[in-house]
Amino acid sequence: MELYRGIPVSPGVAIGPALILDAAGMRIPQRRITPQMTEEEILRIHQALAVASAQTRETQQSISDRLGKHYGAIFAAHRLLLEDTSFIAELESLIRHETVSAETAVSRVIRDYVKTLESLGSDQSLALRAADLVDVEKRIQQELHGETIDPLKNLEDPVIILANDLSPSETASLDSKKVFAFATEHGGKTSHSAILANALQIPAVVGIGPVINSLNGSEIVIVDGTQGLLIINPDSPTIQRYRSILREQQHHAYRWIEHRDLLAQTRDGVRVELFANIEFPQESSQVTIRGAEGVGLYRTEFLYVGRTCDPTEEEHYQAYMSVIREVGNDRPIVIRTLDLGADKFPHMLRTYTPEKNPALGLRSVRFCLRNLPIFRTQLRAILRAALHGKVQMMFPMISTLLEIRQCKMILAEVCEDLHEEGIPFKKDIRIGTMIEVPSAAIMADHLAREVDFFSIGTNDLVQYTLATDRTNEMVANLFSATDPSVLYLIELVVQAVKKHQIELTICGEMSGEPLYIPLLLGMGIRRFSATPAKIPEVKKIIRLLDIPTTEQIAQTALRLETARDITSFLNRQWRQLFPDQVD
Repeated sequence: MELYRGIPVSPGVAIGPALILDAAGMRIPQRRITPQMTEEEILRIHQALAVASAQTRETQQSISDRLGKHYGAIFAAHRLLLEDTSFIAELESLIRHETVSAETAVSRVIRDYVKTLESLGSDQSLALRAADLVDVEKRIQQELHGETIDPLKNLEDPVIILANDLSPSETASLDSKKVFAFATEHGGKTSHSAILANALQIPAVVGIGPVINSLNGSEIVIVDGTQGLLIINPDSPTIQRYRSILREQQHHAYRWIEHRDLLAQTRDGVRVELFANIEFPQESSQVTIRGAEGVGLYRTEFLYVGRTCDPTEEEHYQAYMSVIREVGNDRPIVIRTLDLGADKFPHMLRTYTPEKNPALGLRSVRFCLRNLPIFRTQLRAILRAALHGKVQMMFPMISTLLEIRQCKMILAEVCEDLHEEGIPFKKDIRIGTMIEVPSAAIMADHLAREVDFFSIGTNDLVQYTLATDRTNEMVANLFSATDPSVLYLIELVVQAVKKHQIELTICGEMSGEPLYIPLLLGMGIRRFSATPAKIPEVKKIIRLLDIPTTEQIAQTALRLETARDITSFLNRQWRQLFPDQVD
């Protein structure tokens, strides 16, 4: 049994067979065959090895001619393994005696080699040899498959995915009925994949560090998304313990129903509004079920998942209408315009030069302002759908006054076009902006004159304020929502909305984290938007608090000098306020 610790990003536990994806996203297979198929599989192995060897020989010659024999020798070593009789004998033996497929045999044998090399120490040359072995495996597997296939499509049996990383589009495409959980070597608590895992209610752990190359695809694993654990080949007592946790988890799965219809109101009668963040139209059913008062953040990037062409205006419109029908036309629905970019959906930037730092590049509203046909298509659909419900429009990642004014100008032009075409639309739609970069928070007093509401996106606000990549586990310890600089910026925004009397919602991960609720209430936040699953818990906490207590907590926290001090203080306050709920 092996245990790895990572960053818990989506709660829950799962037990099941591993489906392993390497760094290139290739599936490491695990498939058995009938005894009658063994000779056919052995023939496939020999054919694949022969082709791979020939290709490697050509690559070796090409590299030698261009760069010299010294570099070509790298591929000579690859070819030696492909033609090695003992290696081939191991493959044949595994196929005959364990009746596994050619793909499984290759994966197991080479991964065993890799594990042996890695166990010999931290010698850099051995690490390079291990990487060479993985490269050889990819070449063989490619020949056995015959073509590149999507490893996450058409899953026959439920699995737990272990991967180097998952892109947001890959995560969004996961079928929660077939994928019990996932764990990745890289990633952070507020990465887009982590947010999507929460939305899909798939247990997930990220940032577990290097593990994939030492696995062969035959493992049974446990993912504990609550504690941040990945357990490989668990022993019987561990399996029994986690099966008990699973039963308990299922038993309490609907415990939140008792709070669903209660008002989000503090003990001293101060009303707080709770909204839901959603990623997909099918989540909208959870909005009312979980007791939210509407949708505070409707992310619309799902429309681009798994596509090679842009969605039409009608596709946008129907997606928005499906949410309006489900949530109800009397509940607010805030639709955020596209937050596309190379950090989420790199294929959307196919016409541009690859960016060295996409998080600081052409993403979100910047992308839309450079791609007006895409932007106008979405604006038209939102305006049309807004006739049928309490729809509001929000622009993401606004960093300057000029950007919000450009967005408003384009919106006015779209309204004029719809009017001239005789197409019904909402003429006086309420518009808002995300506050998720420091410049927007600093200029909040000026931005407030341009819009009807603000929504603080704490995930990006923390990332950009602290210059910390939220998907990088190497700096995960620096990513803190309680850093004094972040709280200072939030305070600036609160002051601006009070002065100009516009609405303010907080919609990042911070809004659904119980520890931060007393602090945010004390800072003056009265509208929260979190993932549907977190709404009942947030509501329960609000109902146990009173505003004078939360204001004292906020005043003390804002005087402290470090994130560590503030977090420690909030933990102490939590234990005093809720002694029976400390986990």
